[in-house]
Amino acid sequence: MGRDREGAEPLPVGKTLKTGQKHLLTLPIRGTYCNSYYTGAWKCHSANGMNDETAAVETVAGLMALSARTAPKARGTDVIVTHVVKRDGLPLLARTMRSIGDARSIGFFVRDAANVEQSDACLLIGARKEPTAGIDCGACGFATCASMLKFVPAPPAEKAPLRGPNCAVRMVDLGIAVGSAVKTAQIHNADNRVMYSCGVAALSLGWLEGCQVGYGIPLKAAGKNIYFDRPKV
Repeated sequence: MGRDREGAEPLPVGKTLKTGQKHLLTLPIRGTYCNSYYTGAWKCHSANGMNDETAAVETVAGLMALSARTAPKARGTDVIVTHVVKRDGLPLLARTMRSIGDARSIGFFVRDAANVEQSDACLLIGARKEPTAGIDCGACGFATCASMLKFVPAPPAEKAPLRGPNCAVRMVDLGIAVGSAVKTAQIHNADNRVMYSCGVAALSLGWLEGCQVGYGIPLKAAGKNIYFDRPKV
Protein backbone atom coordinates (compact mmCIF):
# COMPACT_ATOMS: atom_id res chain seq x y z
CA MET A 1 0.00 0.00 0.00
CA GLY A 2 1.44 3.39 -1.00
CA ARG A 3 1.07 6.75 0.57
CA ASP A 4 -2.30 8.48 0.51
CA ARG A 5 -2.98 11.97 -0.83
CA GLU A 6 -1.85 13.60 2.38
CA GLY A 7 1.36 11.60 2.60
CA ALA A 8 0.27 9.16 5.30
CA GLU A 9 2.00 5.80 5.37
CA PRO A 10 0.37 2.44 6.25
CA LEU A 11 0.68 1.65 9.94
CA PRO A 12 3.33 -1.09 10.34
CA VAL A 13 2.37 -3.92 12.66
CA GLY A 14 3.82 -3.49 16.13
CA LYS A 15 5.37 -0.10 15.36
CA THR A 16 5.61 2.42 18.21
CA LEU A 17 4.42 5.86 17.14
CA LYS A 18 5.53 9.25 18.34
CA THR A 19 3.12 12.06 19.04
CA GLY A 20 2.29 13.91 15.81
CA GLN A 21 3.38 11.08 13.53
CA LYS A 22 0.87 10.45 10.76
CA HIS A 23 -0.17 7.03 9.47
CA LEU A 24 -2.96 5.52 7.41
CA LEU A 25 -5.14 3.29 9.58
CA THR A 26 -7.57 0.53 8.67
CA LEU A 27 -10.57 0.71 10.97
CA PRO A 28 -12.12 -2.51 12.24
CA ILE A 29 -15.55 -1.24 11.21
CA ARG A 30 -16.38 -1.37 7.51
CA GLY A 31 -12.70 -1.57 6.63
CA THR A 32 -12.54 2.17 6.03
CA TYR A 33 -9.26 4.04 5.91
CA CYS A 34 -8.66 7.17 7.88
CA ASN A 35 -5.91 9.66 8.57
CA SER A 36 -5.03 10.49 12.14
CA TYR A 37 -2.22 12.07 14.11
CA TYR A 38 -1.29 10.00 17.12
CA THR A 39 -1.85 12.02 20.28
CA GLY A 40 -2.02 9.22 22.80
CA ALA A 41 -5.50 8.11 21.67
CA TRP A 42 -6.82 7.59 18.16
CA LYS A 43 -9.54 9.88 16.86
CA CYS A 44 -10.14 8.68 13.31
CA HIS A 45 -12.50 9.78 10.59
CA SER A 46 -13.70 7.73 7.64
CA ALA A 47 -14.15 9.03 4.12
CA ASN A 48 -17.82 9.93 4.76
CA GLY A 49 -16.96 12.17 7.71
CA MET A 50 -18.01 9.79 10.51
CA ASN A 51 -15.60 9.08 13.31
CA ASP A 52 -14.99 5.51 14.32
CA GLU A 53 -17.25 5.76 17.37
CA THR A 54 -20.21 6.94 15.28
CA ALA A 55 -19.68 4.06 12.87
CA ALA A 56 -19.55 1.70 15.84
CA VAL A 57 -22.86 3.06 17.15
CA GLU A 58 -24.51 2.45 13.77
CA THR A 59 -23.23 -1.12 13.91
CA VAL A 60 -24.71 -1.51 17.39
CA ALA A 61 -28.06 -0.21 16.10
CA GLY A 62 -28.02 -2.96 13.49
CA LEU A 63 -27.23 -5.55 16.15
CA MET A 64 -30.12 -4.22 18.23
CA ALA A 65 -32.44 -4.70 15.24
CA LEU A 66 -31.19 -8.28 15.07
CA SER A 67 -32.01 -8.76 18.76
CA ALA A 68 -35.52 -7.41 18.21
CA ARG A 69 -36.01 -9.75 15.27
CA THR A 70 -34.96 -12.87 17.17
CA ALA A 71 -36.77 -11.97 20.42
CA PRO A 72 -39.49 -14.40 21.56
CA LYS A 73 -42.90 -13.81 20.02
CA ALA A 74 -46.34 -15.26 20.75
CA ARG A 75 -47.07 -18.37 18.72
CA GLY A 76 -43.87 -17.78 16.77
CA THR A 77 -45.54 -15.18 14.55
CA ASP A 78 -43.42 -12.10 13.82
CA VAL A 79 -45.14 -8.69 13.60
CA ILE A 80 -42.10 -6.62 14.55
CA VAL A 81 -40.86 -3.86 12.22
CA THR A 82 -37.46 -2.22 12.70
CA HIS A 83 -35.73 0.70 11.02
CA VAL A 84 -32.26 2.10 11.70
CA VAL A 85 -32.06 5.88 11.35
CA LYS A 86 -28.50 6.97 10.66
CA ARG A 87 -27.06 10.35 11.48
CA ASP A 88 -28.24 12.04 8.28
CA GLY A 89 -31.86 11.10 9.07
CA LEU A 90 -31.85 12.33 12.67
CA PRO A 91 -32.52 16.05 11.95
CA LEU A 92 -35.84 15.24 10.23
CA LEU A 93 -36.85 12.92 13.06
CA ALA A 94 -35.99 15.58 15.64
CA ARG A 95 -37.86 18.31 13.75
CA THR A 96 -40.95 16.12 13.58
CA MET A 97 -40.78 15.42 17.32
CA ARG A 98 -40.46 19.13 18.03
CA SER A 99 -43.35 19.96 15.71
CA ILE A 100 -45.64 17.44 17.42
CA GLY A 101 -44.58 18.68 20.84
CA ASP A 102 -45.30 22.29 19.94
CA ALA A 103 -48.63 21.47 18.30
CA ARG A 104 -49.86 19.40 21.25
CA SER A 105 -48.12 21.40 24.01
CA ILE A 106 -46.15 18.35 25.16
CA GLY A 107 -42.88 19.64 26.55
CA PHE A 108 -41.02 16.37 26.74
CA PHE A 109 -41.32 15.88 22.96
CA VAL A 110 -39.31 19.08 22.50
CA ARG A 111 -36.79 18.04 25.15
CA ASP A 112 -36.40 14.57 23.60
CA ALA A 113 -35.93 16.14 20.16
CA ALA A 114 -32.78 17.87 21.42
CA ASN A 115 -31.41 14.48 22.48
CA VAL A 116 -32.15 12.95 19.10
CA GLU A 117 -30.32 15.80 17.36
CA GLN A 118 -27.22 14.97 19.41
CA SER A 119 -27.41 11.22 18.79
CA ASP A 120 -25.30 9.06 16.49
CA ALA A 121 -28.12 6.74 15.38
CA CYS A 122 -31.62 5.68 16.36
CA LEU A 123 -33.40 2.33 16.20
CA LEU A 124 -37.14 2.41 15.58
CA ILE A 125 -39.25 -0.59 16.61
CA GLY A 126 -42.97 -1.06 15.96
CA ALA A 127 -45.56 -3.83 15.82
CA ARG A 128 -47.97 -4.35 12.93
CA LYS A 129 -51.66 -4.57 13.74
CA GLU A 130 -52.06 -7.92 11.99
CA PRO A 131 -51.95 -10.80 12.45
CA THR A 132 -53.26 -10.90 15.99
CA ALA A 133 -52.31 -13.73 18.32
CA GLY A 134 -55.59 -15.39 17.35
CA ILE A 135 -56.37 -16.76 20.80
CA ASP A 136 -59.50 -14.69 21.62
CA CYS A 137 -58.05 -13.79 25.02
CA GLY A 138 -60.20 -10.67 25.49
CA ALA A 139 -57.33 -8.53 26.79
CA CYS A 140 -57.89 -5.95 24.06
CA GLY A 141 -61.46 -5.40 25.27
CA PHE A 142 -63.15 -7.37 22.50
CA ALA A 143 -64.62 -10.85 22.78
CA THR A 144 -62.72 -12.18 19.76
CA CYS A 145 -59.74 -11.22 17.64
CA ALA A 146 -62.02 -11.01 14.61
CA SER A 147 -64.31 -8.47 16.28
CA MET A 148 -61.30 -6.34 17.26
CA LEU A 149 -60.03 -6.31 13.68
CA LYS A 150 -63.47 -5.38 12.33
CA PHE A 151 -63.90 -2.50 14.74
CA VAL A 152 -63.58 0.95 13.15
CA PRO A 153 -63.09 3.62 15.84
CA ALA A 154 -64.90 6.92 15.50
CA PRO A 155 -62.59 9.73 14.38
CA PRO A 156 -61.41 11.58 17.51
CA ALA A 157 -61.88 15.33 17.85
CA GLU A 158 -58.10 15.61 17.78
CA LYS A 159 -55.87 13.05 16.06
CA ALA A 160 -54.30 10.83 18.70
CA PRO A 161 -50.53 10.15 18.57
CA LEU A 162 -51.11 6.38 18.27
CA ARG A 163 -53.85 4.31 16.69
CA GLY A 164 -55.86 1.37 18.00
CA PRO A 165 -57.24 -0.98 19.00
CA ASN A 166 -54.27 -3.35 19.03
CA CYS A 167 -53.77 -6.96 20.01
CA ALA A 168 -52.62 -6.91 23.64
CA VAL A 169 -50.43 -9.98 23.10
CA ARG A 170 -48.67 -8.26 20.19
CA MET A 171 -48.02 -5.24 22.39
CA VAL A 172 -46.27 -7.61 24.79
CA ASP A 173 -44.23 -8.88 21.83
CA LEU A 174 -43.25 -5.28 21.10
CA GLY A 175 -42.14 -4.74 24.68
CA ILE A 176 -40.03 -7.90 24.62
CA ALA A 177 -38.41 -6.79 21.34
CA VAL A 178 -37.60 -3.36 22.79
CA GLY A 179 -36.12 -4.97 25.90
CA SER A 180 -34.01 -7.33 23.81
CA ALA A 181 -32.72 -4.40 21.75
CA VAL A 182 -31.65 -2.28 24.72
CA LYS A 183 -30.01 -5.34 26.27
CA THR A 184 -27.77 -5.48 23.20
CA ALA A 185 -27.03 -1.75 23.47
CA GLN A 186 -25.98 -2.27 27.09
CA ILE A 187 -23.70 -5.16 26.16
CA HIS A 188 -21.88 -2.90 23.69
CA ASN A 189 -21.77 0.10 26.05
CA ALA A 190 -23.88 2.34 23.80
CA ASP A 191 -25.82 4.96 25.78
CA ASN A 192 -29.50 4.88 24.89
CA ARG A 193 -33.02 5.66 26.04
CA VAL A 194 -36.38 4.24 24.97
CA MET A 195 -38.56 7.13 23.76
CA TYR A 196 -42.30 7.12 23.16
CA SER A 197 -41.97 10.57 21.58
CA CYS A 198 -39.51 9.28 19.02
CA GLY A 199 -41.84 6.44 18.07
CA VAL A 200 -44.78 8.81 17.58
CA ALA A 201 -42.70 10.96 15.22
CA ALA A 202 -41.50 7.92 13.29
CA LEU A 203 -45.08 6.73 12.81
CA SER A 204 -46.15 10.15 11.54
CA LEU A 205 -43.29 10.02 9.03
CA GLY A 206 -44.38 6.58 7.82
CA TRP A 207 -41.07 4.99 8.82
CA LEU A 208 -42.77 2.02 10.54
CA GLU A 209 -45.04 0.76 7.80
CA GLY A 210 -48.14 -1.15 8.93
CA CYS A 211 -47.61 -0.27 12.60
CA GLN A 212 -49.97 1.58 14.93
CA VAL A 213 -47.58 1.66 17.91
CA GLY A 214 -43.83 2.19 17.93
CA TYR A 215 -40.86 3.36 19.97
CA GLY A 216 -37.53 4.95 19.18
CA ILE A 217 -34.20 4.16 20.85
CA PRO A 218 -31.61 6.88 20.15
CA LEU A 219 -27.97 5.96 20.69
CA LYS A 220 -24.87 7.98 21.49
CA ALA A 221 -21.18 7.41 22.22
CA ALA A 222 -20.11 10.12 24.66
CA GLY A 223 -18.15 10.58 27.85
CA LYS A 224 -21.42 11.20 29.73
CA ASN A 225 -24.84 9.77 29.00
CA ILE A 226 -26.83 12.56 27.32
CA TYR A 227 -30.20 10.89 27.96
CA PHE A 228 -30.25 11.41 31.73
CA ASP A 229 -29.91 14.41 34.03
CA ARG A 230 -32.10 16.30 31.59
CA PRO A 231 -34.24 19.40 32.24
CA LYS A 232 -37.57 18.61 33.84
CA VAL A 233 -40.65 19.55 31.81
